[in-house]
Amino acid sequence: MHKFTKALAVIGLTAIMSQSAIAETLKLGFLVKQPEEPWFQTEWRFADKAGKDLGFEVIKIAVPDGEKTLNAIDSLAANGAKGFVICTPDPRLGPAIVAKARGYGLKVIAVDDQFVNAEGKPMTNVPLVMMAATKIGERQGQELWKEMNKRGWKISDTAVMAITDDELDTARRRTTGSMDALKAAGFPAKQIYQVPTKSNDIPGAFDAGNSMLVQHPEVKNWLIVGMNDNTVLGGVRATEGQGFKPENVIGIGINGVDAINELSKDKATGFYGSLLPSPDIHGYKSIQMLFNWVTKGIEPPKFTEVTDVVLITRKNFRAELKKKGLM
Repeated sequence: MHKFTKALAVIGLTAIMSQSAIAETLKLGFLVKQPEEPWFQTEWRFADKAGKDLGFEVIKIAVPDGEKTLNAIDSLAANGAKGFVICTPDPRLGPAIVAKARGYGLKVIAVDDQFVNAEGKPMTNVPLVMMAATKIGERQGQELWKEMNKRGWKISDTAVMAITDDELDTARRRTTGSMDALKAAGFPAKQIYQVPTKSNDIPGAFDAGNSMLVQHPEVKNWLIVGMNDNTVLGGVRATEGQGFKPENVIGIGINGVDAINELSKDKATGFYGSLLPSPDIHGYKSIQMLFNWVTKGIEPPKFTEVTDVVLITRKNFRAELKKKGLM
């Protein structure tokens, strides 16, 4: 009887041990710079979905500045996480993030923004999941060309207002891609006018657009190129201030979420639409790659380009944003 009781105790102990092993779920971090933004909320939601599908826990932490970023890495290590995905609040934190993660033996994948080193050069040794800037720029140019032809505009009456920020790599690649696509389609290079903006927001682009319009009073129709929704909106506002009607302006932004108010207006404006990227893919794919790296030793590629974008306009924006969980 005594032996039987002992055997039961051993079985019970084994059961408890196996339960604690099961309870020791793999933990992976997902750190974002602006958790209040719909883009990052969607990334988090789809990271959680990956966790449910693959069987790991996602530790989500907001990192709006450098101090909180480094503290978050300490916290992940203390919680037994094996790695993290991060959209850094400042790309220049890259070396500090990598050094701290390495100290704890944590694997790191950057998402949305690439780390840069002390010289400001991209840190290509850290795996990166990012929107394909050049390809999305090219798509912007193609969609502008398509809509211009649909409206039956004459090339001789039309010019491109390209609001640029060549110091910011992503901005430069997007606007250059857009202008290259327009040229490839047959738009004359001499009618593509570039104007730098002091900031990639509506006020900065508005000032840039105004200075461009004053220089070219002969232009009847404007195509507006910019690195995001707000730069294009700034250009559109400048045309409105100079008396252009919506039917003589086509602006197509990039990001989608910053275009909701504009596309919700009762009357059409010169802002025709926006290219909506895929935060759902960024969130799921980046942490899935981290999971495979931690559990199977499959090192991710150094650069994963996400090219999935959809053109949203007044007709379809609500349905498309709902699909991505952005509305």
